[in-house]
Amino acid sequence: MPRAIVAYVKYVDRFNRIVGRLAMYMIFLMLAVLLYSSISKAFFLPAIWTLEVAQFLMAAYYILGGGYSMQLHAHVRMDLLYGRWSRKGMAFSDTLTSVCLIAYLVLLLMGGISSTDYALQYGERSYSSWAPYMAPIKLLMCFGIFLMLLQAIAFFFKDLAAVRGLTVEGRPLPEYELSDEVQS
Repeated sequence: MPRAIVAYVKYVDRFNRIVGRLAMYMIFLMLAVLLYSSISKAFFLPAIWTLEVAQFLMAAYYILGGGYSMQLHAHVRMDLLYGRWSRKGMAFSDTLTSVCLIAYLVLLLMGGISSTDYALQYGERSYSSWAPYMAPIKLLMCFGIFLMLLQAIAFFFKDLAAVRGLTVEGRPLPEYELSDEVQS
């Protein structure tokens, strides 16, 4: 593969790993908000903002962790036939599904950008009693989808190289399990 593609895959993997590991800690922030909500309901006046903030944190948690989840092969896969194929057969199948995934993520990103543009242009707010602005979570959603799109393109290049029996760097493809591939 050309050096530009090797560098692209390396930097996208590194960036998604950093963002994904940072996003993992958002669960603790969400738990803190929910704990505060429980305590405030039991002992004080209940806060109206806690449920929605917890929902926004959860959305940020899973959307920002999407690229990292793809990297770890932690997504759901139908393994009826796939597990019996050779590594090259799996890579060929993954190349075809990567094209579909990239097309889906491009359309999802286009919709997200349109929705974010609307939220920014008209000051869209949630329909709750707290009524926060929706633009920040929609911007975060677009960023997370963009990271997943970059990771899907990186996987496409990896799978394309694997079809040829090589790694992205051009070395022969080692014969080990997918879980070992993540550790490198």
